[in-house]
Amino acid sequence: MISRLSALFAAVACAATLAVSPLVAHAQDAASAAASGVETTAAPAVDTAPAAAPEAAPAAPAKVDNPYSLGNIVAHGNIVDQIVLAILFVMSLGSWYILFTKLWDTSKIAREAKEVRSTFFKKASLAEGIKGLSETGAFRYIAQTGVEASDHHEGALTENIDHNTWVTMNIDRAVGEVNSRLQGGLGFLATVGSTSPFIGLFGTVWGILQALTQIGVAGQASIDKVAGPVGAALIMTAIGLGVAVPAVLGYNWLVNRNKSVMGQVRAFAADLHGVLMGSRKVAGR
Repeated sequence: MISRLSALFAAVACAATLAVSPLVAHAQDAASAAASGVETTAAPAVDTAPAAAPEAAPAAPAKVDNPYSLGNIVAHGNIVDQIVLAILFVMSLGSWYILFTKLWDTSKIAREAKEVRSTFFKKASLAEGIKGLSETGAFRYIAQTGVEASDHHEGALTENIDHNTWVTMNIDRAVGEVNSRLQGGLGFLATVGSTSPFIGLFGTVWGILQALTQIGVAGQASIDKVAGPVGAALIMTAIGLGVAVPAVLGYNWLVNRNKSVMGQVRAFAADLHGVLMGSRKVAGR
């Protein structure tokens, strides 16, 4: 539970950082433009007349509303732009949450695998080895499933399956469930990576349409009519790409991590199956 909350807070922080960074950049550009626009006064000519009283300091330049900023789109944009931004924000938030949670899950299983290799098969019995595993860990779940299948091979239908096949089937099912839990959420990352650029592109097309509409209403292509919508369109494209790139990279990264971790899980399942079959042969003598 703590890991999920930590991942949620980290995801909110990452998504908020991506959303705020364009605001900071545009604010800095506006400030630099305002500073460069301040006119400088020429140096006064040398005069023998008594020095006049110092003039009052020039007033600070008025704050210029930047029509290209993300904040202007959020505050004054049309409903379509705001919906597109909300969808992209939710996608980004979900992507970062899945990245952090799956990173935690795979790291936890990797630590458990290292501990299992060094301690589990050195115990005096399987029961003692299972007690040493984490109660919520994947390896304990697989070990308990295998032991229960080996000890409870009864029933009118299951008796038609030999003991070896029955234990193998149950262990494989447990391994499959662990793999399914690790794979959960990767479909969302794939969806975000493939669709968010097109959602941002939709915002781009909508912004250009608004610019063309304003040109048609005004009857002339003045820069003040098209600057705002075109600027919003470019921002939508950038945000769509900014959401898609981490999702695609995270998907590929997690797929490779899952392959490595599941290789260790399957190796443990095979060793456990061998121990169970060997224990049955020893007990049957």
